[in-house]
Amino acid sequence: MRGLNKFFCLTSSTRQICTVSTANLNDLINTFIQNNYIREARKLFDENPTSRNLVSWNTMITGYVKNDQFRHAKDLFDQMPVKDDVSWNIMLSGFQKTRNTDGLYRCFLEMGRLGVRPNDYTLSTVLSAVLNTAYDVLVQQIHALAVCLALNLSGFVGSTLMKWYASVGNKEDLGRAFDEILVKEVTPWNALIFGYMKLGSMAEAQRAFDLMPERNIVSWTTLVDGYIRNQRIDKARSIFNKMDERNVVSWTVMTRGYVQNLRFLDAFRLFLLMSNSGIRPNHYTFSSMLDACAGCSSILMGQQVHGSIFKSGIRDDVILSTSIVDMYAKCGDMDAAYKVFESILNKNVASWNSIIGGYARHGLATRALEVFERMKAAGFRPDNITFVNVLSACGHGGLVEIGEWHFDTMLAQYGILAELEHYACMVDLYGKAGQLDKAETLIKEMPLEPDVVVWGALLSACGLHSNLELGEFAAERIREQKSDHPASYSILSKIHGEKGVWSDVIELRNMMKERQIRKQKASSWV
Repeated sequence: MRGLNKFFCLTSSTRQICTVSTANLNDLINTFIQNNYIREARKLFDENPTSRNLVSWNTMITGYVKNDQFRHAKDLFDQMPVKDDVSWNIMLSGFQKTRNTDGLYRCFLEMGRLGVRPNDYTLSTVLSAVLNTAYDVLVQQIHALAVCLALNLSGFVGSTLMKWYASVGNKEDLGRAFDEILVKEVTPWNALIFGYMKLGSMAEAQRAFDLMPERNIVSWTTLVDGYIRNQRIDKARSIFNKMDERNVVSWTVMTRGYVQNLRFLDAFRLFLLMSNSGIRPNHYTFSSMLDACAGCSSILMGQQVHGSIFKSGIRDDVILSTSIVDMYAKCGDMDAAYKVFESILNKNVASWNSIIGGYARHGLATRALEVFERMKAAGFRPDNITFVNVLSACGHGGLVEIGEWHFDTMLAQYGILAELEHYACMVDLYGKAGQLDKAETLIKEMPLEPDVVVWGALLSACGLHSNLELGEFAAERIREQKSDHPASYSILSKIHGEKGVWSDVIELRNMMKERQIRKQKASSWV
Protein backbone atom coordinates (compact mmCIF):
# COMPACT_ATOMS: atom_id res chain seq x y z
CA MET A 1 0.00 0.00 0.00
CA ARG A 2 2.96 2.37 0.59
CA GLY A 3 3.87 2.34 -3.09
CA LEU A 4 0.25 2.81 -4.07
CA ASN A 5 -0.15 5.81 -1.76
CA LYS A 6 3.02 7.32 -3.19
CA PHE A 7 1.64 6.89 -6.71
CA PHE A 8 -1.62 8.60 -5.72
CA CYS A 9 0.35 11.51 -4.26
CA LEU A 10 2.40 11.91 -7.44
CA THR A 11 -0.68 11.99 -9.66
CA SER A 12 -3.12 13.93 -7.49
CA SER A 13 -1.42 17.27 -8.07
CA THR A 14 -1.37 16.94 -11.86
CA ARG A 15 -4.79 15.18 -11.97
CA GLN A 16 -3.49 12.78 -14.59
CA ILE A 17 -1.91 9.37 -14.75
CA CYS A 18 1.84 9.33 -15.23
CA THR A 19 3.46 7.36 -18.04
CA VAL A 20 5.04 4.18 -16.70
CA SER A 21 7.08 1.30 -18.04
CA THR A 22 5.55 -2.04 -18.95
CA ALA A 23 6.79 -3.77 -15.78
CA ASN A 24 5.55 -0.95 -13.56
CA LEU A 25 2.27 -0.79 -15.46
CA ASN A 26 1.53 -4.44 -14.79
CA ASP A 27 2.51 -4.17 -11.12
CA LEU A 28 0.42 -1.04 -10.58
CA ILE A 29 -2.67 -2.42 -12.35
CA ASN A 30 -2.43 -5.56 -10.25
CA THR A 31 -2.02 -3.53 -7.05
CA PHE A 32 -4.95 -1.27 -7.91
CA ILE A 33 -7.19 -4.28 -8.58
CA GLN A 34 -6.17 -6.08 -5.39
CA ASN A 35 -7.22 -2.98 -3.45
CA ASN A 36 -10.50 -2.66 -5.41
CA TYR A 37 -9.47 0.49 -7.30
CA ILE A 38 -10.84 -0.81 -10.59
CA ARG A 39 -11.47 2.62 -12.12
CA GLU A 40 -7.97 3.84 -11.34
CA ALA A 41 -6.57 0.65 -12.83
CA ARG A 42 -8.53 1.19 -16.04
CA LYS A 43 -7.43 4.83 -16.29
CA LEU A 44 -3.82 3.78 -15.87
CA PHE A 45 -4.35 1.09 -18.51
CA ASP A 46 -5.97 3.49 -21.01
CA GLU A 47 -3.34 6.24 -20.69
CA ASN A 48 -0.39 3.91 -21.25
CA PRO A 49 -1.12 2.21 -24.58
CA THR A 50 2.53 1.81 -25.56
CA SER A 51 3.41 0.09 -22.27
CA ARG A 52 0.72 -2.57 -22.46
CA ASN A 53 1.48 -6.20 -23.10
CA LEU A 54 -0.55 -9.40 -22.93
CA VAL A 55 -0.19 -9.52 -19.13
CA SER A 56 -1.64 -6.01 -18.83
CA TRP A 57 -4.73 -6.97 -20.85
CA ASN A 58 -5.27 -10.22 -18.95
CA THR A 59 -4.81 -8.56 -15.56
CA MET A 60 -7.30 -5.81 -16.41
CA ILE A 61 -9.90 -8.32 -17.65
CA THR A 62 -9.38 -10.45 -14.54
CA GLY A 63 -10.03 -7.39 -12.40
CA TYR A 64 -13.36 -6.78 -14.09
CA VAL A 65 -14.40 -10.42 -13.67
CA LYS A 66 -13.48 -10.44 -9.98
CA ASN A 67 -15.38 -7.18 -9.41
CA ASP A 68 -18.54 -8.51 -11.09
CA GLN A 69 -18.22 -6.17 -14.07
CA PHE A 70 -18.30 -8.85 -16.72
CA ARG A 71 -19.71 -6.60 -19.45
CA HIS A 72 -16.60 -4.42 -19.24
CA ALA A 73 -14.43 -7.55 -19.23
CA LYS A 74 -16.13 -8.77 -22.40
CA ASP A 75 -15.73 -5.39 -24.14
CA LEU A 76 -12.03 -5.29 -23.29
CA PHE A 77 -11.55 -8.92 -24.35
CA ASP A 78 -13.06 -8.14 -27.76
CA GLN A 79 -10.56 -5.26 -28.21
CA MET A 80 -7.49 -7.41 -27.51
CA PRO A 81 -5.10 -7.47 -30.46
CA VAL A 82 -3.63 -10.82 -29.35
CA LYS A 83 -5.14 -13.45 -27.05
CA ASP A 84 -3.54 -16.48 -25.41
CA ASP A 85 -5.04 -19.45 -23.55
CA VAL A 86 -5.01 -17.42 -20.31
CA SER A 87 -7.19 -14.75 -21.94
CA TRP A 88 -9.74 -17.32 -23.05
CA ASN A 89 -9.72 -19.04 -19.66
CA ILE A 90 -10.43 -15.73 -17.92
CA MET A 91 -13.46 -15.19 -20.15
CA LEU A 92 -14.69 -18.75 -19.64
CA SER A 93 -14.45 -18.29 -15.86
CA GLY A 94 -16.38 -15.03 -16.24
CA PHE A 95 -19.17 -16.76 -18.15
CA GLN A 96 -19.21 -19.45 -15.47
CA LYS A 97 -19.38 -16.87 -12.67
CA THR A 98 -22.32 -15.10 -14.32
CA ARG A 99 -24.03 -18.47 -15.02
CA ASN A 100 -24.13 -17.70 -18.72
CA THR A 101 -23.75 -21.26 -19.97
CA ASP A 102 -24.72 -20.39 -23.53
CA GLY A 103 -22.10 -17.65 -23.68
CA LEU A 104 -19.50 -19.99 -22.22
CA TYR A 105 -20.31 -22.66 -24.80
CA ARG A 106 -19.97 -20.20 -27.68
CA CYS A 107 -16.73 -18.83 -26.25
CA PHE A 108 -15.31 -22.34 -25.98
CA LEU A 109 -16.29 -23.10 -29.59
CA GLU A 110 -14.68 -19.87 -30.82
CA MET A 111 -11.53 -20.69 -28.90
CA GLY A 112 -11.33 -24.01 -30.72
CA ARG A 113 -12.05 -22.49 -34.14
CA LEU A 114 -9.13 -20.06 -33.69
CA GLY A 115 -6.80 -22.95 -32.93
CA VAL A 116 -6.14 -22.09 -29.27
CA ARG A 117 -5.33 -25.32 -27.46
CA PRO A 118 -7.31 -25.77 -24.23
CA ASN A 119 -5.50 -26.78 -21.07
CA ASP A 120 -6.69 -28.64 -17.98
CA TYR A 121 -8.05 -25.43 -16.43
CA THR A 122 -10.06 -24.76 -19.60
CA LEU A 123 -11.77 -28.13 -19.59
CA SER A 124 -12.32 -28.10 -15.83
CA THR A 125 -14.02 -24.69 -16.09
CA VAL A 126 -16.24 -25.77 -18.99
CA LEU A 127 -17.19 -29.04 -17.31
CA SER A 128 -18.06 -27.32 -14.03
CA ALA A 129 -20.20 -24.76 -15.86
CA VAL A 130 -22.28 -27.23 -17.88
CA LEU A 131 -22.98 -29.69 -15.05
CA ASN A 132 -26.71 -30.01 -14.34
CA THR A 133 -27.64 -27.69 -17.20
CA ALA A 134 -29.11 -28.27 -20.65
CA TYR A 135 -25.51 -28.41 -21.93
CA ASP A 136 -24.46 -31.38 -19.79
CA VAL A 137 -24.90 -33.58 -22.87
CA LEU A 138 -21.50 -32.18 -23.87
CA VAL A 139 -19.72 -33.80 -20.93
CA GLN A 140 -18.91 -37.08 -22.68
CA GLN A 141 -17.76 -35.19 -25.78
CA ILE A 142 -15.49 -33.05 -23.61
CA HIS A 143 -14.25 -36.25 -21.97
CA ALA A 144 -13.38 -37.59 -25.42
CA LEU A 145 -11.56 -34.33 -26.23
CA ALA A 146 -9.67 -34.61 -22.94
CA VAL A 147 -8.53 -38.11 -23.88
CA CYS A 148 -7.34 -36.88 -27.30
CA LEU A 149 -5.34 -34.08 -25.66
CA ALA A 150 -4.17 -36.33 -22.80
CA LEU A 151 -5.83 -33.90 -20.37
CA ASN A 152 -7.83 -36.73 -18.82
CA LEU A 153 -4.61 -37.48 -16.93
CA SER A 154 -5.10 -34.24 -14.99
CA GLY A 155 -6.56 -34.39 -11.52
CA PHE A 156 -8.57 -31.20 -12.15
CA VAL A 157 -10.30 -32.58 -15.23
CA GLY A 158 -10.70 -36.08 -13.84
CA SER A 159 -12.28 -34.87 -10.60
CA THR A 160 -14.81 -32.74 -12.46
CA LEU A 161 -15.68 -35.66 -14.76
CA MET A 162 -16.18 -37.88 -11.72
CA LYS A 163 -18.59 -35.35 -10.24
CA TRP A 164 -20.72 -35.47 -13.40
CA TYR A 165 -20.71 -39.26 -13.72
CA ALA A 166 -21.80 -39.51 -10.09
CA SER A 167 -24.65 -37.04 -10.71
CA VAL A 168 -26.02 -39.19 -13.56
CA GLY A 169 -25.57 -42.45 -11.65
CA ASN A 170 -22.80 -43.90 -13.85
CA LYS A 171 -20.59 -45.83 -11.44
CA GLU A 172 -18.54 -47.52 -14.17
CA ASP A 173 -17.44 -44.27 -15.84
CA LEU A 174 -16.89 -42.70 -12.42
CA GLY A 175 -14.27 -45.34 -11.71
CA ARG A 176 -12.83 -45.07 -15.21
CA ALA A 177 -12.35 -41.30 -14.89
CA PHE A 178 -10.48 -41.89 -11.64
CA ASP A 179 -8.30 -44.64 -13.14
CA GLU A 180 -7.28 -42.35 -16.03
CA ILE A 181 -5.75 -39.76 -13.69
CA LEU A 182 -1.97 -40.02 -13.86
CA VAL A 183 -1.02 -38.61 -10.45
CA LYS A 184 -3.74 -39.38 -7.93
CA GLU A 185 -3.38 -36.76 -5.25
CA VAL A 186 -5.84 -36.30 -2.40
CA THR A 187 -8.39 -34.27 -4.45
CA PRO A 188 -9.28 -37.06 -6.94
CA TRP A 189 -9.54 -39.55 -4.06
CA ASN A 190 -11.97 -37.21 -2.30
CA ALA A 191 -13.98 -36.88 -5.51
CA LEU A 192 -14.11 -40.68 -5.80
CA ILE A 193 -15.39 -41.07 -2.22
CA PHE A 194 -17.97 -38.33 -2.77
CA GLY A 195 -19.11 -39.95 -6.01
CA TYR A 196 -19.54 -43.39 -4.49
CA MET A 197 -21.45 -41.96 -1.55
CA LYS A 198 -23.70 -40.00 -3.91
CA LEU A 199 -24.49 -43.26 -5.68
CA GLY A 200 -25.20 -45.00 -2.36
CA SER A 201 -22.18 -47.30 -2.79
CA MET A 202 -20.99 -47.01 0.79
CA ALA A 203 -18.78 -50.11 0.73
CA GLU A 204 -16.84 -48.80 -2.29
CA ALA A 205 -16.53 -45.37 -0.69
CA GLN A 206 -15.19 -46.83 2.54
CA ARG A 207 -12.78 -49.05 0.59
CA ALA A 208 -11.50 -46.03 -1.36
CA PHE A 209 -11.05 -44.12 1.89
CA ASP A 210 -9.08 -47.01 3.41
CA LEU A 211 -6.83 -47.21 0.31
CA MET A 212 -5.97 -43.50 0.25
CA PRO A 213 -2.20 -42.98 0.54
CA GLU A 214 -2.85 -39.75 2.44
CA ARG A 215 -5.96 -38.08 3.81
CA ASN A 216 -6.85 -34.55 4.72
CA ILE A 217 -9.70 -33.04 6.68
CA VAL A 218 -11.80 -32.88 3.50
CA SER A 219 -11.42 -36.66 3.08
CA TRP A 220 -12.78 -37.35 6.55
CA THR A 221 -15.58 -34.80 6.22
CA THR A 222 -16.60 -36.19 2.82
CA LEU A 223 -16.89 -39.67 4.33
CA VAL A 224 -18.94 -38.38 7.28
CA ASP A 225 -21.23 -36.43 4.95
CA GLY A 226 -21.64 -39.47 2.72
CA TYR A 227 -22.84 -41.68 5.55
CA ILE A 228 -25.26 -38.95 6.61
CA ARG A 229 -26.63 -38.72 3.06
CA ASN A 230 -27.24 -42.46 3.15
CA GLN A 231 -29.09 -42.35 6.50
CA ARG A 232 -26.20 -43.93 8.43
CA ILE A 233 -26.03 -41.23 11.07
CA ASP A 234 -24.47 -43.37 13.81
CA LYS A 235 -21.76 -44.61 11.43
CA ALA A 236 -21.12 -41.00 10.45
CA ARG A 237 -20.67 -40.08 14.12
CA SER A 238 -18.24 -42.95 14.67
CA ILE A 239 -16.11 -41.70 11.75
CA PHE A 240 -16.40 -38.14 13.08
CA ASN A 241 -15.13 -39.28 16.49
CA LYS A 242 -12.02 -40.81 14.87
CA MET A 243 -10.97 -37.54 13.24
CA ASP A 244 -7.65 -36.22 14.57
CA GLU A 245 -8.47 -32.73 13.36
CA ARG A 246 -11.83 -31.03 12.86
CA ASN A 247 -12.72 -27.63 11.45
CA VAL A 248 -15.97 -25.68 11.46
CA VAL A 249 -17.11 -27.47 8.29
CA SER A 250 -16.69 -30.90 9.90
CA TRP A 251 -18.64 -29.87 12.99
CA THR A 252 -21.35 -28.25 10.91
CA VAL A 253 -21.77 -31.29 8.63
CA MET A 254 -22.24 -33.56 11.64
CA THR A 255 -24.58 -31.13 13.38
CA ARG A 256 -26.62 -30.71 10.23
CA GLY A 257 -26.83 -34.47 9.91
CA TYR A 258 -28.44 -34.79 13.32
CA VAL A 259 -30.93 -32.04 12.47
CA GLN A 260 -31.85 -33.68 9.15
CA ASN A 261 -32.47 -36.95 11.00
CA LEU A 262 -34.63 -35.15 13.61
CA ARG A 263 -32.17 -35.95 16.40
CA PHE A 264 -32.30 -32.47 17.81
CA LEU A 265 -30.96 -33.29 21.29
CA ASP A 266 -27.84 -34.85 19.75
CA ALA A 267 -27.44 -31.70 17.63
CA PHE A 268 -27.60 -29.50 20.74
CA ARG A 269 -25.04 -31.66 22.56
CA LEU A 270 -22.67 -31.58 19.60
CA PHE A 271 -23.04 -27.81 19.30
CA LEU A 272 -22.05 -27.39 22.96
CA LEU A 273 -19.11 -29.75 22.45
CA MET A 274 -18.04 -27.70 19.46
CA SER A 275 -18.20 -24.47 21.46
CA ASN A 276 -16.14 -26.02 24.25
CA SER A 277 -13.56 -27.15 21.67
CA GLY A 278 -12.82 -23.56 20.76
CA ILE A 279 -14.25 -23.77 17.23
CA ARG A 280 -16.24 -20.66 16.28
CA PRO A 281 -19.56 -21.46 14.57
CA ASN A 282 -20.25 -19.90 11.18
CA HIS A 283 -23.47 -18.96 9.36
CA TYR A 284 -24.19 -22.54 8.39
CA THR A 285 -23.64 -23.87 11.92
CA PHE A 286 -26.02 -21.33 13.40
CA SER A 287 -28.55 -21.97 10.64
CA SER A 288 -28.52 -25.69 11.48
CA MET A 289 -29.01 -24.97 15.17
CA LEU A 290 -31.91 -22.63 14.44
CA ASP A 291 -33.50 -25.43 12.40
CA ALA A 292 -33.03 -27.75 15.38
CA CYS A 293 -34.73 -25.26 17.70
CA ALA A 294 -37.59 -24.88 15.24
CA GLY A 295 -37.86 -28.64 14.77
CA CYS A 296 -38.45 -29.31 18.47
CA SER A 297 -40.16 -25.95 19.17
CA SER A 298 -37.58 -25.06 21.81
CA ILE A 299 -38.00 -21.32 22.24
CA LEU A 300 -35.52 -21.23 25.15
CA MET A 301 -32.74 -22.86 23.14
CA GLY A 302 -33.66 -20.69 20.17
CA GLN A 303 -33.22 -17.55 22.24
CA GLN A 304 -29.83 -18.78 23.40
CA VAL A 305 -28.71 -19.50 19.84
CA HIS A 306 -29.98 -16.07 18.79
CA GLY A 307 -27.93 -14.52 21.59
CA SER A 308 -24.86 -16.50 20.51
CA ILE A 309 -25.26 -15.18 16.96
CA PHE A 310 -25.44 -11.62 18.28
CA LYS A 311 -22.34 -12.11 20.47
CA SER A 312 -20.37 -13.83 17.70
CA GLY A 313 -20.04 -10.59 15.78
CA ILE A 314 -21.28 -12.12 12.54
CA ARG A 315 -22.42 -9.27 10.36
CA ASP A 316 -26.06 -8.97 9.41
CA ASP A 317 -26.88 -11.67 6.91
CA VAL A 318 -30.28 -11.95 5.26
CA ILE A 319 -30.15 -15.76 5.12
CA LEU A 320 -29.28 -16.14 8.79
CA SER A 321 -31.78 -13.47 9.83
CA THR A 322 -34.48 -15.28 7.85
CA SER A 323 -33.61 -18.50 9.70
CA ILE A 324 -34.11 -16.63 12.99
CA VAL A 325 -37.52 -15.41 11.80
CA ASP A 326 -38.45 -18.94 10.83
CA MET A 327 -37.27 -20.31 14.18
CA TYR A 328 -39.34 -17.86 16.25
CA ALA A 329 -42.36 -18.44 14.02
CA LYS A 330 -42.19 -22.22 14.37
CA CYS A 331 -41.66 -21.89 18.11
CA GLY A 332 -44.86 -19.84 18.37
CA ASP A 333 -43.42 -16.40 19.16
CA MET A 334 -44.74 -14.37 16.23
CA ASP A 335 -44.01 -11.05 17.95
CA ALA A 336 -40.29 -11.90 18.11
CA ALA A 337 -40.41 -13.24 14.56
CA TYR A 338 -41.91 -10.00 13.30
CA LYS A 339 -39.39 -7.84 15.15
CA VAL A 340 -36.48 -9.74 13.62
CA PHE A 341 -38.14 -9.57 10.21
CA GLU A 342 -38.55 -5.79 10.47
CA SER A 343 -34.87 -5.46 11.43
CA ILE A 344 -33.69 -7.06 8.17
CA LEU A 345 -32.43 -4.19 6.03
CA ASN A 346 -32.12 -6.05 2.73
CA LYS A 347 -35.07 -8.40 2.71
CA ASN A 348 -35.41 -11.03 0.00
CA VAL A 349 -38.31 -13.23 -1.12
CA ALA A 350 -37.33 -15.93 1.40
CA SER A 351 -37.61 -13.39 4.25
CA TRP A 352 -41.14 -12.43 3.21
CA ASN A 353 -42.09 -16.09 2.74
CA SER A 354 -40.85 -16.92 6.23
CA ILE A 355 -43.00 -14.32 8.02
CA ILE A 356 -46.07 -14.97 5.82
CA GLY A 357 -45.72 -18.71 6.45
CA GLY A 358 -45.40 -18.10 10.18
CA TYR A 359 -48.64 -16.15 10.32
CA ALA A 360 -50.34 -18.77 8.15
CA ARG A 361 -49.28 -21.65 10.42
CA HIS A 362 -50.70 -19.88 13.45
CA GLY A 363 -54.04 -19.20 11.79
CA LEU A 364 -53.44 -15.45 11.53
CA ALA A 365 -54.80 -15.23 8.00
CA THR A 366 -55.45 -11.50 7.98
CA ARG A 367 -51.89 -10.69 9.12
CA ALA A 368 -50.45 -13.09 6.56
CA LEU A 369 -52.38 -11.46 3.72
CA GLU A 370 -51.47 -7.97 4.92
CA VAL A 371 -47.78 -8.84 4.83
CA PHE A 372 -48.29 -10.40 1.40
CA GLU A 373 -49.68 -7.12 0.11
CA ARG A 374 -46.73 -5.28 1.66
CA MET A 375 -44.38 -7.66 -0.10
CA LYS A 376 -45.88 -6.88 -3.50
CA ALA A 377 -45.97 -3.15 -2.77
CA ALA A 378 -42.25 -3.28 -1.93
CA GLY A 379 -41.56 -4.61 -5.43
CA PHE A 380 -40.92 -8.26 -4.60
CA ARG A 381 -42.28 -10.88 -6.98
CA PRO A 382 -43.96 -13.79 -5.15
CA ASP A 383 -42.78 -17.32 -5.97
CA ASN A 384 -44.43 -20.73 -5.65
CA ILE A 385 -43.58 -20.94 -1.92
CA THR A 386 -45.21 -17.57 -1.32
CA PHE A 387 -48.48 -18.86 -2.76
CA VAL A 388 -48.33 -22.06 -0.71
CA ASN A 389 -48.19 -19.85 2.39
CA VAL A 390 -50.93 -17.53 1.14
CA LEU A 391 -53.29 -20.40 0.25
CA SER A 392 -52.53 -22.07 3.58
CA ALA A 393 -53.42 -18.82 5.36
CA CYS A 394 -56.72 -18.65 3.46
CA GLY A 395 -57.43 -22.24 4.51
CA HIS A 396 -56.83 -21.50 8.18
CA GLY A 397 -58.97 -18.37 7.95
CA GLY A 398 -61.82 -19.93 5.98
CA LEU A 399 -61.35 -17.39 3.20
CA VAL A 400 -62.58 -19.48 0.30
CA GLU A 401 -63.21 -16.76 -2.27
CA ILE A 402 -59.94 -14.96 -1.52
CA GLY A 403 -58.08 -18.28 -1.74
CA GLU A 404 -59.68 -19.05 -5.10
CA TRP A 405 -58.69 -15.61 -6.38
CA HIS A 406 -55.06 -16.05 -5.34
CA PHE A 407 -55.00 -19.56 -6.83
CA ASP A 408 -56.19 -18.17 -10.16
CA THR A 409 -53.78 -15.21 -10.17
CA MET A 410 -50.76 -17.47 -9.71
CA LEU A 411 -50.72 -18.32 -13.39
CA ALA A 412 -52.60 -15.33 -14.79
CA GLN A 413 -50.42 -12.63 -13.19
CA TYR A 414 -47.17 -14.35 -12.27
CA GLY A 415 -46.89 -17.29 -14.65
CA ILE A 416 -46.56 -19.78 -11.78
CA LEU A 417 -47.98 -23.22 -12.52
CA ALA A 418 -49.82 -24.80 -9.61
CA GLU A 419 -47.93 -27.72 -8.06
CA LEU A 420 -49.11 -30.50 -5.76
CA GLU A 421 -48.58 -28.34 -2.68
CA HIS A 422 -50.92 -25.67 -4.05
CA TYR A 423 -53.61 -28.21 -4.89
CA ALA A 424 -53.28 -29.73 -1.41
CA CYS A 425 -53.82 -26.27 0.10
CA MET A 426 -56.92 -25.72 -2.04
CA VAL A 427 -58.35 -29.14 -1.11
CA ASP A 428 -57.70 -28.28 2.53
CA LEU A 429 -59.36 -24.86 2.02
CA TYR A 430 -62.49 -26.38 0.50
CA GLY A 431 -62.51 -29.19 3.03
CA LYS A 432 -62.37 -26.97 6.10
CA ALA A 433 -65.18 -24.87 4.64
CA GLY A 434 -67.32 -28.00 4.17
CA GLN A 435 -67.26 -27.73 0.37
CA LEU A 436 -66.25 -31.35 -0.20
CA ASP A 437 -67.82 -31.42 -3.66
CA LYS A 438 -65.48 -28.64 -4.81
CA ALA A 439 -62.52 -30.43 -3.26
CA GLU A 440 -63.39 -33.68 -5.05
CA THR A 441 -63.92 -31.88 -8.37
CA LEU A 442 -60.60 -30.07 -8.07
CA ILE A 443 -58.78 -33.37 -7.51
CA LYS A 444 -60.46 -34.97 -10.53
CA GLU A 445 -59.52 -32.01 -12.75
CA MET A 446 -55.91 -31.76 -11.58
CA PRO A 447 -53.36 -31.96 -14.41
CA LEU A 448 -51.03 -33.73 -11.94
CA GLU A 449 -51.40 -37.12 -10.32
CA PRO A 450 -52.64 -36.51 -6.74
CA ASP A 451 -50.16 -37.60 -4.08
CA VAL A 452 -50.69 -38.79 -0.53
CA VAL A 453 -50.77 -35.20 0.79
CA VAL A 454 -53.62 -34.21 -1.53
CA TRP A 455 -55.66 -37.32 -0.68
CA GLY A 456 -54.77 -36.84 2.97
CA ALA A 457 -56.16 -33.31 2.93
CA LEU A 458 -59.41 -34.67 1.49
CA LEU A 459 -59.50 -37.46 4.07
CA SER A 460 -58.94 -34.97 6.88
CA ALA A 461 -61.86 -32.89 5.59
CA CYS A 462 -64.03 -36.01 5.50
CA GLY A 463 -63.16 -36.66 9.13
CA LEU A 464 -64.05 -33.11 10.03
CA HIS A 465 -67.47 -33.37 8.35
CA SER A 466 -68.11 -37.10 8.95
CA ASN A 467 -68.32 -38.05 5.25
CA LEU A 468 -67.72 -41.81 5.41
CA GLU A 469 -68.10 -42.68 1.73
CA LEU A 470 -65.70 -40.06 0.40
CA GLY A 471 -63.37 -40.66 3.34
CA GLU A 472 -63.05 -44.36 2.54
CA PHE A 473 -62.41 -43.49 -1.10
CA ALA A 474 -59.59 -41.09 -0.10
CA ALA A 475 -58.13 -43.61 2.34
CA GLU A 476 -58.08 -46.28 -0.39
CA ARG A 477 -56.17 -43.91 -2.70
CA ILE A 478 -53.65 -43.34 0.10
CA ARG A 479 -53.16 -47.09 0.57
CA GLU A 480 -52.72 -47.51 -3.20
CA GLN A 481 -49.71 -45.24 -2.91
CA LYS A 482 -48.31 -47.66 -0.32
CA SER A 483 -48.67 -45.21 2.52
CA ASP A 484 -49.78 -46.44 5.93
CA HIS A 485 -50.01 -43.02 7.55
CA PRO A 486 -51.52 -43.44 11.06
CA ALA A 487 -53.77 -40.43 10.46
CA SER A 488 -55.72 -42.22 7.74
CA TYR A 489 -56.69 -45.03 10.14
CA SER A 490 -57.44 -42.61 12.97
CA ILE A 491 -59.71 -40.45 10.82
CA LEU A 492 -61.62 -43.41 9.39
CA SER A 493 -61.99 -44.86 12.88
CA LYS A 494 -63.38 -41.51 14.08
CA ILE A 495 -65.91 -41.35 11.22
CA HIS A 496 -67.07 -44.94 11.80
CA GLY A 497 -67.42 -44.22 15.51
CA GLU A 498 -69.54 -41.15 14.86
CA LYS A 499 -71.73 -43.24 12.55
CA GLY A 500 -72.01 -45.94 15.19
CA VAL A 501 -70.38 -48.61 13.04
CA TRP A 502 -68.31 -50.06 15.87
CA SER A 503 -67.46 -53.30 14.09
CA ASP A 504 -65.52 -51.33 11.50
CA VAL A 505 -63.80 -49.36 14.26
CA ILE A 506 -62.60 -52.59 15.84
CA GLU A 507 -61.51 -53.92 12.44
CA LEU A 508 -59.45 -50.80 11.78
CA ARG A 509 -57.80 -51.00 15.20
CA ASN A 510 -56.93 -54.65 14.64
CA MET A 511 -55.47 -53.74 11.24
CA MET A 512 -53.30 -51.08 12.89
CA LYS A 513 -52.01 -53.61 15.40
CA GLU A 514 -51.35 -56.15 12.66
CA ARG A 515 -49.37 -53.64 10.59
CA GLN A 516 -47.67 -52.21 13.72
CA ILE A 517 -49.04 -48.73 13.07
CA ARG A 518 -49.08 -46.50 16.12
CA LYS A 519 -51.64 -43.79 16.62
CA GLN A 520 -50.21 -40.28 16.58
CA LYS A 521 -51.15 -37.63 19.10
CA ALA A 522 -51.65 -35.06 16.32
CA SER A 523 -51.13 -34.93 12.58
CA SER A 524 -51.56 -32.68 9.61
CA TRP A 525 -51.59 -33.37 5.89
CA VAL A 526 -50.87 -29.81 4.78
